[in-house]
Amino acid sequence: MAKKKFKDVIKSTEEAVLVDFYADWCAPCQTMTPVLESVVGELGGKVKLYKLNVDKNPQVSLQFAVRSIPHYILFKKGKILWRKGGYMTKRELLQQLKGFVG
Repeated sequence: MAKKKFKDVIKSTEEAVLVDFYADWCAPCQTMTPVLESVVGELGGKVKLYKLNVDKNPQVSLQFAVRSIPHYILFKKGKILWRKGGYMTKRELLQQLKGFVG
């Protein structure tokens, strides 16, 4: 995804946007990356994945009260549909997201 302002990304797309709050030094975040990509792939374009580095975007993390990573927030037209922190299995994540975009 091209460099856009975060606000624009979460408000301007028709699809839901799953924001992955992560950091390069966070091992669980790295473990989750292929899981996220796989789940987004299975949802067939209904969800876009947007990775947000908390070290480079501390103001966004504060705005959404992200205190620990990995943390995920699903937005649709700027509204929060779902949020969860921590590691999840592919199956768990897929089931959670399907409820909103399936």
